[in-house]
Amino acid sequence: GTGSNILSALQDLFWLLKSKVEKQLQIISVLQWVLTFLIMGIACTLILMYILCTDCWAIAALYLAWLVFDWNTPKKGGRRSQWVRNWAIWRYFRDYFPIRLVKTHNLLTTRNYIFGYHPHGIMGLGAFCNFSTEATGVGQKFPGIRPYLATLAGNFRMPILRDYLMSGGICPVNRDSIDYILSKNGSGNAIIIVVGGAAESLNCTPGKNSVTLKNRKGFVKLALRHGADLVPVYSFGENEVYKQVIFEEGSWGRWVQKKFQKHIGFAPCIFHGRGLFSSNTWGLLPYSKPITTVVGEPITIPKIDNPSQQDVDFYHSMYVDSLIKLFDKYKSRFGLPETEVLEVN
Repeated sequence: GTGSNILSALQDLFWLLKSKVEKQLQIISVLQWVLTFLIMGIACTLILMYILCTDCWAIAALYLAWLVFDWNTPKKGGRRSQWVRNWAIWRYFRDYFPIRLVKTHNLLTTRNYIFGYHPHGIMGLGAFCNFSTEATGVGQKFPGIRPYLATLAGNFRMPILRDYLMSGGICPVNRDSIDYILSKNGSGNAIIIVVGGAAESLNCTPGKNSVTLKNRKGFVKLALRHGADLVPVYSFGENEVYKQVIFEEGSWGRWVQKKFQKHIGFAPCIFHGRGLFSSNTWGLLPYSKPITTVVGEPITIPKIDNPSQQDVDFYHSMYVDSLIKLFDKYKSRFGLPETEVLEVN
């Protein structure tokens, strides 16, 4: 009896230690991505400049030469690595929240797609985990489909960061890159565009389900030009993982944010999550709230080389209706009341 009690106590201790280690690994995995998002580009640029001024300048010079040679690779679909996409760190990243990907319809490998991802949130954590890694099984759920998450083109001017992003299948959100993937890369491609962009991030806050979409029609025009089907995607919980200071329209804070958005492409947000060692303190780590990304039914889009504004408006209206129906169908399953309404701005 004594021996079995000791064995039971040791097993309990083992599982307790294992649980703590896994939690710490989850925190580390999320922290590295947050730091990547916020400072990696600037940090790598400064480090490269410093190395140029040292005895190891040849290393930096060789990388810069490679950078010039490789400059247009992001515009041509990038350089994804299945090894990087399958890193164990992304599974810990997934389990921290946790993040889940829900498939509602099959996608044909003979077609190309533009996924509209909503909402942006502060960092688009659900978009990254679901489509730039294999942690939630996007490759198994949509076999034969190659996802490309589109992000700010300026990120691909940053040394090292550009290569890290490309390894996950991330591409610039510009016309050259999207045109190449949808017209010169065969079929079975899916470009994920966070339609609301920086403007939407300025209004994200826990408990609010709103999207910036009414005047965002460029992605519909691109879909028509290439005959790429549109797929609405909604991420329940994306707005819950950070708390943000919301500046009212007309305030100095909102004026500064809009100036940054206009001239640089992103809007600086004042936000906070939890601390590194305690969920009761403020810090850069997101709160561990569940994020569930639902991929809706594709909308078949005809190929029109020069779509009229009437064509764009018609399919944009179809897309908005489809997104609202997707939200209404799944909202109660993921913790929202039946009375919750998706706000489309």
